[in-house]
Amino acid sequence: MGINHREYVSVFKALCDENRLRILNMLQGGEKCACMILEELDIGQSTLSHHMKILCESGIVTGRREGKWMHYSISQEGIEHAKELLDMLGK
Repeated sequence: MGINHREYVSVFKALCDENRLRILNMLQGGEKCACMILEELDIGQSTLSHHMKILCESGIVTGRREGKWMHYSISQEGIEHAKELLDMLGK
């Protein structure tokens, strides 16, 4: 079975930014509204959207719309997939 490098890039890109790691740390406590993340990180809406797009594309985070706000949470399936990719590097 060949390695899908795009999967690696997507996951590792999600994990290689300080703000995205801070967002993941916040989400460990459960689902958070984008408004709460914005307040905590003191960043703009467009910057948050950029970070959340990368996190969601990696599969590590999922989002759902409620009214005008997005709510984000960690995807356990995405975390397991990221672990599998790391494990494959050691083989």
